[in-house]
Amino acid sequence: MTQDAPTEEIPGSSSHKADVRLLFVTRFIRMFAYGFLSVLLVLYLSKLGFSDTKIGLLLSLTLAGDIVVSLLLTTTADRFGRRRTLMVSSVLMLAAGIVFALTDNFLLLLAAATIGVISPSGNEVGPFLSVEQAALSHVITDQRRTHVFGWYNLVGSLATALGALASGGITQLMQNAGMPAVDSYRTAVWGYAGAGAILAVLFVWLSKAVEIRRDEANGASRTAGAKAFLGLHKSKGVVAKLSALFSIDAFAGGFVIQSIVAYWFYIQFKVEPAMLGAIFFGANILAAVSALAASKLAAKIGLINTMVFTHLPSNVLLILVPLMPNLYLAIAVLLLRFSISQMDVPTRQSYVMSVVDPDERSAAAGVTAVARSVGAAVSPSLATMFLACTSPLLLGAPFFIGGGLKIVYDLLLYRSFSAARSRAAAKAV
Repeated sequence: MTQDAPTEEIPGSSSHKADVRLLFVTRFIRMFAYGFLSVLLVLYLSKLGFSDTKIGLLLSLTLAGDIVVSLLLTTTADRFGRRRTLMVSSVLMLAAGIVFALTDNFLLLLAAATIGVISPSGNEVGPFLSVEQAALSHVITDQRRTHVFGWYNLVGSLATALGALASGGITQLMQNAGMPAVDSYRTAVWGYAGAGAILAVLFVWLSKAVEIRRDEANGASRTAGAKAFLGLHKSKGVVAKLSALFSIDAFAGGFVIQSIVAYWFYIQFKVEPAMLGAIFFGANILAAVSALAASKLAAKIGLINTMVFTHLPSNVLLILVPLMPNLYLAIAVLLLRFSISQMDVPTRQSYVMSVVDPDERSAAAGVTAVARSVGAAVSPSLATMFLACTSPLLLGAPFFIGGGLKIVYDLLLYRSFSAARSRAAAKAV
């Protein structure tokens, strides 16, 4: 049996179509909730009375906790069951939202942020993405993977954009009606918890087609002839190399997560929540379009080339944002950056899926995602230290550091995988 045989049996069946649709729906709901919360999370914590230092610590521990939870769940998902793993993750999202909504006790919030699933960035956190990618890769052909991942990321970006827009608009309306700001922000947190409950119910309806069959797992392990580690066997080396590179990119990205950028606009230009929502609505719409275009570009120039040659100019634009003399130019450069910044995402995801066996996919996606979480865990707290400064130069430091390190990542990625880029492009576009 070839590696593609299991996926070739399933496409076109009603189970395949239903599973793909359901995974797109859960992606939309989850990313809407992430976008809904991310624009207001730092403002909410600030209104609760926490200092910038404590907020930064909380954001960092949120990402640090994601490392342990994601590693545990993703490296066992193919054995424990992908559906079960997704349901457990949804419960953790629900629990974290409830705690954040009910208490202002810093230690309880730290515990919820560490154990639960909270997204301060508007981006994916927890085991969801890794397991969903593996499930999708299991019910579609290799040839369609990057294309499907492009649409999958478009749906996510669109949902994040709508969530950001709804969050800013709804809280602004509630504040205009006389509700205290902290209570309007708390409403967004309750909405986040509700999304976790909905996801837990929806994942029950995934079919067995998304799971690894026993004969696939045993056959792949025998063929690999290597001892498994963290759910990986013969692909340990390439996954380790990719993970190291992705951690650099994520560390850089942690300086400019959506909550941090929103807070910078608030400090620098006194932007109101409704306008913040509108800014990130537009940014995420542009990101969605760029993700969709990635599969067509990858088919022409390859996965690695697409990842690098679209990421480099977007990082130059990131560095330019704080150098803009007024709000509107800063918004324009930010939006231009988002118009190309996400083209590396579906190509990166597809590349990881292309270099591992089917029974390694959840683990490979999980390990590389955890590497990104490790990289991103420290930088938000460093970024908030810069935002507490009065110097305009230091206030813009998160953009300078983040963009500069991302450029270093792009160059290292190209150098490390340039020899293999043609093979990967031929296999998975």
